[in-house]
Formats: sequence, C-alpha cells, structure tokens
Amino acid sequence: MAAAEPAPPPPPPPNINGFTPVVPSDYEVQPGLYGFTTPSGITCVVSRSTAYGCNGPFPGAPNGANMITGGANGMPGFTNSPRPLFVSDTPAKPLPVNSRLSYGTISCGVDGAGAAICTNSFDQTGFVLGPATSWNFGAVNPLLDRPEGTNPYAN
Repeated sequence: MAAAEPAPPPPPPPNINGFTPVVPSDYEVQPGLYGFTTPSGITCVVSRSTAYGCNGPFPGAPNGANMITGGANGMPGFTNSPRPLFVSDTPAKPLPVNSRLSYGTISCGVDGAGAAICTNSFDQTGFVLGPATSWNFGAVNPLLDRPEGTNPYAN
C-alpha cells in the first residue's frame, strides 16, 4: 500500500513590511497595548513587551482554534479560549486594508483579502489568518536550513 501524498506546504506569508504603516499610538487600547480589528471580525493586539496575538473566527485553524499568541521569540501557538485575548474600555479600531501596525520586531497587518498577518522579524516567525485557511510559521535558521553547497560564512 502506497503512502498518502503529504499535504503541500502553506504559501509563504505576504511581506507586510511593504504595507502602509500606521501610528501605533492611534491604536492604543491600554497603556502599552495596541489593538485593531479586521474586516472578518478578528481582533489583534501588539504589546510593548513584544507579546502579540489575535482572536476571533479563524477559517481552517487547527482544532477549530479561535486564538493565537506569540512572544519575543518562538513560533506562535493556536489555542481555543472562551474569553477574548484582551478586555478594555477602549475598543480596538479597524485597521485599513494593506496597512500594518508595528512595534519593535512585531508587525501585524491586514492584506487586500482581509487576512490578518503578524510577523516577528527577530526570528522570522508569525501567522496568517486568512479568509480560507489559517497557519503559523516558524523560524528558519540560515545556518541549518540552506541549499546544499552553500556556505553562510563565505562571501
């Protein structure tokens, strides 16, 4: 019996650093915490401590997850929670399509399809919460994951 074909890898995340930046203080929902909403009803937050995440309806998320969180390093994780990611007297404002909110190494934005995308430039981790599917992505260490015959120490 032949083994089943492996699922194709998810597409690479969009380069949200090409999106129009917004002023973080315009999206402050609590001191040191910036938040926004997407057209699909997802709420995302970025903190000055480099924690970040989103909650809401995530199409195609593992195990029906409705929350994803990340930190200063390491791949963000999906989970299920009956509670929102944050609670504040100041509601999060909608983030315009093709714009991003950045603080430190964290950038989160909304693409033209309404997907929420967050990346951490420290270790190239993050997630995509798209209209059809959602996924997280992990660090790629150029010293360990490189094409055969290349040397990261040679110019």
